[in-house]
Amino acid sequence: MGYKTILTVLTDTNQQAQLEAAVTIARQHDAHLDVFCLAVDHTQSGFYYAGASAYVFQAAIEAAMETARELEDWAKARLEGSGVRYAVESAVAQGGGLATLVAMRARFCDLAVMNRPYDGNYGADRESVVEGALFDGICPVLIVPDQVPERLGQRILVAWNQSNEALAAIRRALPLLCAADHVEITVIDPSPHSPERAEPGKALARMLSRHGVKAEIAVLARTQSQISAILMQRATEIGADMVVMGAYGQSRLREAILGGATRDLLEGTSVPIFMAR
Repeated sequence: MGYKTILTVLTDTNQQAQLEAAVTIARQHDAHLDVFCLAVDHTQSGFYYAGASAYVFQAAIEAAMETARELEDWAKARLEGSGVRYAVESAVAQGGGLATLVAMRARFCDLAVMNRPYDGNYGADRESVVEGALFDGICPVLIVPDQVPERLGQRILVAWNQSNEALAAIRRALPLLCAADHVEITVIDPSPHSPERAEPGKALARMLSRHGVKAEIAVLARTQSQISAILMQRATEIGADMVVMGAYGQSRLREAILGGATRDLLEGTSVPIFMAR
């Protein structure tokens, strides 16, 4: 069973690649595309003198509403003639309610397509959008870089570390894996004391084969300090146009403070990354 509802959330007009990737996935799976155009009001009324807050707040809301309408018109113009079924909706949110608003829509979608969240050029809004869909909406998310490969999902690298998060991502990615031409299960420095012992990835490959996925297994030594660097190097070596991985193996707070494979990948990836919880 493929994806039937694809969501993408736009917060500015610099997300052409994200919209194109969402259209590509929707076309591949004959899915409906929901485009949510979101303008964010960052006004903090407590910083204004008494009596000014109401005027500032009203002006900020009106400006945000105009931005949302312009973003909706921009999206509709680019979707016209795309050949996919789509609906475009716009709304205004304040910073604190951004994730909740996104989650309300993501929880009823099969897949969300988003830009890289950890990019200093665009502030924290994209982080809230991705985390709202992934954690609060319990929706798998496909993170796309600013330049999306022409071939999307034909050669997929599956990052396998035997964790629950990785297995959840693989199960949610099955429609993509089944449609791929080549799938590699990449295992980095597996422990000899793990449940899979001397055959890491074998049970996963067998499970995928029963779904019609032709998967190969690659066991790699840990030659660099960062797992993310090894995964990106391997993705380049095999010409992967997508990486499937579990999201946030540590707690979100610990991940934010100390980093981790997930965040490292999202900050520097040039390959679309599929994540799920």
